[in-house]
Amino acid sequence: MDVGGTFTDLVLHDAATGEIRAAKQPTTPRAPELGVLAAVDAAVPAESLARCAHFVHGTTVGLNALLESTGPRESGPRNREPGVEKPGVEKRGVEKRGAVVGLVTTAGFRDVLEIRRGDRDDPYDLFWTPPPPLVPRRLRVEVDERVAADGGVVRELDPAGVRQAARLFEAEGVDAVAVVLINSYVDPGHELRVAELLRNAGFTGPISLSHEISGEYREYERTSTTVVDAIVRHRMGPYLHNLDRELRARGFTGRLLVTRSGGGALTLDEAVARPFETILSGPVAGAAATARLSATLGIGTAIAADVGGTSFDTALVEDGRLPLLFQGEVVGLPLQSPWVDVRSVGAGGGSIAYVDPGGLLRVGPRSAGADPGPACYLRGGAEPTVTDAALHLGLIPAGHISGGISLSAGAAARALAPLAGPLALSGTTGPPGPTGIEGVDAVAEGVIRIASAHMAQAVRGVTVERGVDPRGAAIVAFGGAGPMFGCLLADELDVDTVIVPPNAGNFSAVGLVQADIVRSAARTLVRALDGEALPVIERLADALFARLTAVERLTAVEPMAADDVVREVDLDLRHRGQEHTLTIPLRPGEDDVESITARFSDAYHRTFGHRLPDPLEVVTVRATTRVVLDADRPPVPAPAAVDTARNVTRLWSFRRRAWTEAPVVRRSAVDGPLEGPALVLEPTATTYLDAGFTAEAHPSGCLVIRRKDGR
Repeated sequence: MDVGGTFTDLVLHDAATGEIRAAKQPTTPRAPELGVLAAVDAAVPAESLARCAHFVHGTTVGLNALLESTGPRESGPRNREPGVEKPGVEKRGVEKRGAVVGLVTTAGFRDVLEIRRGDRDDPYDLFWTPPPPLVPRRLRVEVDERVAADGGVVRELDPAGVRQAARLFEAEGVDAVAVVLINSYVDPGHELRVAELLRNAGFTGPISLSHEISGEYREYERTSTTVVDAIVRHRMGPYLHNLDRELRARGFTGRLLVTRSGGGALTLDEAVARPFETILSGPVAGAAATARLSATLGIGTAIAADVGGTSFDTALVEDGRLPLLFQGEVVGLPLQSPWVDVRSVGAGGGSIAYVDPGGLLRVGPRSAGADPGPACYLRGGAEPTVTDAALHLGLIPAGHISGGISLSAGAAARALAPLAGPLALSGTTGPPGPTGIEGVDAVAEGVIRIASAHMAQAVRGVTVERGVDPRGAAIVAFGGAGPMFGCLLADELDVDTVIVPPNAGNFSAVGLVQADIVRSAARTLVRALDGEALPVIERLADALFARLTAVERLTAVEPMAADDVVREVDLDLRHRGQEHTLTIPLRPGEDDVESITARFSDAYHRTFGHRLPDPLEVVTVRATTRVVLDADRPPVPAPAAVDTARNVTRLWSFRRRAWTEAPVVRRSAVDGPLEGPALVLEPTATTYLDAGFTAEAHPSGCLVIRRKDGR
């Protein structure tokens, strides 16, 4: 189950019969579990639910809780699209919502959240104002204690300060507490004592301890991560337990799993204990499915292009590997957690089009979402959206779509019409000749082109900015609107191949079906990389694996076989005298200093374009375990069977800039080369094939689209 901003997607895989079932239901933003349960009730028979072994859930509940606590800010990467409001810039006059969090920290570190890194978010913004901290100063309490970097106790904890903090939190109505003491990742004794004293003083809310959240140094990042965990914990635990209870009332007897921001999944108990790891669990699922698909098809470089109702999410997949980072950022806040590098922009089917004060057409980031949705949904929406423009141009057919929603072409045209006047589109636009358009047609074309340009710019952020030429990649287009934009993105980026996977509208949920149980732990270890360091690194890695194994026993998740448990070790390395690091995989028992140095040097050269002779030092040791739940899961689920009737529709060709009569083909009927313009229909998505493109069915069930005039 993948909960998006507009639709909640379901994919059911029955390993015994090979059955794949896909369904969509409108998301219920005010209570996401209602949309999840509605999809289950509509698409999963009681007998199937009773036999279900794993219910894998991608959720935005944690992200929504964070957004409520930080104010109305947009989430996303530091490289943002034009028109997207900057993360960290709060709109004035809007009251924040969400959990009230208190912070207990070492004396002298009260203002870490405000000092941040001591730099500007945008060095060229002369009017930049730092965002308010997650915890107001009156709720940040110092306690007298100190632990040294080597774990030695410099000053014992003063219990009186903790009791005073407990009285303050009670008076202020604090819901959750974050405890962040200096160097506690080395020796957690004082943090554990603080938690005990808070409980003894009567505090009953969630308590987040930094040594349980992160084993890494950098006080600002660790404090931010722990506070975010406290905020999300207040909402995530009740939500997941309520969902689990409702599922079991319907006969579910299996295990509820929640996807991680770093790929893979956590058990229910782990997700409740470490909710900050689920902040971006939704977008990651599509990237994970793209990685598995590209490995299956032998695609060296793939670009995930997930177009939903609210946003466009993209990631670069090379050699079937996810782009994994070990520190992410959301709404301008750093999180010390494994993080798949998925970039998001406000350009989805529900993105609202408008004319700015300068008379220019803009699209997004504001979205009509699921409630009320685009105007053509006839559910109360009146503002024009990308979906309205696509419907007007024939890129999606009128009538019923997933979730029982009917599309009205008349309502779409009425919503788009008011933009024609301010844009002065009463005359002909475009190149001279019979291909010019005007009025509502021109508005609709402009909306789709602007949305495509926003998406293409986000793709450049994960390719060109890393030195990867997108022209050599294949676009994997999915999501409810992804296949509709595949050809447009190919032209924007000069890409020759577009892959539309089976059940494209539910492909992110496919990524959830394929998820394994993944756990990770890290520990800062700053020392020179030399022969004496390797035994220390291996002992620390063994200790981290022992910690993860203890979690496995507590959660009672048994692998299919001993070989289905994968262990990985990574090192954060840097040249001596530098501040930041690169993460390099380590092969314990096989690597020596020379091989590790060579691997780092190659990665450094790929990233920065040169090599340095300076010696290396280790900063962090990382351990990851992966428990394979079902080794026989199909990498690509078969598409649902549909009828093979063909129709003809009036369709706008962006390449010809003209209306044309084009065939409407059911996906199961594509048995040879299909020339564009054409529409290809399936139950949860529509593929738009423009002139100059050819589509063929691949034996895997994928639809492969190629540019005839490509390189």
